Amino acid sequence: MTTSTADPFGARDHARAMTGTRVEAMPTLPAAASDAPGDIVWEETIAPAGYASRRIARGTRLRLVDLAGDACASMLVFNAETPTERLNVADTLKVQWNGYLGAGRLLLSDMGRVMMTILEDDAGTHDAFCGASNEASNTRLYGSGKNYGPQPNARDRFMLGVAKHGLGRKDVHPCVNWFKGVRIAEDGSTDPQIGPFAPGRTLLLRAEMELIVVIANCPHVLDARPAFTVTPLRATAWRGAPASEDDAIRTATPEGLRAFLNTEDLYAR
Repeated sequence: MTTSTADPFGARDHARAMTGTRVEAMPTLPAAASDAPGDIVWEETIAPAGYASRRIARGTRLRLVDLAGDACASMLVFNAETPTERLNVADTLKVQWNGYLGAGRLLLSDMGRVMMTILEDDAGTHDAFCGASNEASNTRLYGSGKNYGPQPNARDRFMLGVAKHGLGRKDVHPCVNWFKGVRIAEDGSTDPQIGPFAPGRTLLLRAEMELIVVIANCPHVLDARPAFTVTPLRATAWRGAPASEDDAIRTATPEGLRAFLNTEDLYAR
C-alpha cells in the first residue's frame, strides 16, 4: 500500500515501513554484529562524499578499507579529553625525518605526543602534504563545491563531523589523506598518485590516546579527473591495548620513544 508523507500519520507509517532496510553506506548496528576480529566498537561504510566522526578509546585498533579502489580518507585527529590538542602534520613528518606515511610511522600531536601508530599498510599511497579539498577547489574543477550539492568538499564535510563534538571552523586543522598519495619530485613539484587502485587495500591504526577521529571521503584536492570520482570506505574499530614498553615501533627511534613517553606521562595516575 502506498503511503503519503504529507501528513504525520503517513510519515510515521512510511518511517516504520523502512525498518530493517539496509544500504551500502551505513553503520553496522550493533557494531558487534560485524564479522571483524576483536571486541568491535564501531563499523561503518562511509559513502562516496560522506563523512564519519567517532570518539575511540586508547588502544583501539582502527582499520580502514578502500573497498573499490578509489576512496580518499581525509582524517582529522583530536585529543578527546582536551580537543585543543590535535594532529600536527608538520611535526609528524619532521620529527620522524620522513615525508611519507606507512607502517611503523606515528601520528603526532602539537604537544609532541603519539596519537596513533600505523601498524599495517598495504596501500602505500598516502598524503601528508596537500590537506583537504574545499569549496573553491571543487568549484574550479567541477563547477560546484557546495556542502549540500552534488560535489561536496572534504573541508565542509569536516565541519559537519567536528560539530558533533562541539567543535567548529577553527578546529578544522591540516589533515592526512589515506589511500591517495603525493610524492615530491627532485625539482620540488608534487606528483599525485590518484589511481584508481586495486580494491580492498587496507590500513590499520592503533590509538595511543583517547581520541576523536573525523573522516571525510571526498576526492583528493589534486585529483584532476573532470568527474567527481570517489568510492566507499569502510571503517572498523575494536578494543585493544596501547603500545607496550617493548613494542617494536615504540622503541624503534629515540624521537619516537620520546613521543611515546610524552603520551604515557599524560595518562600516568
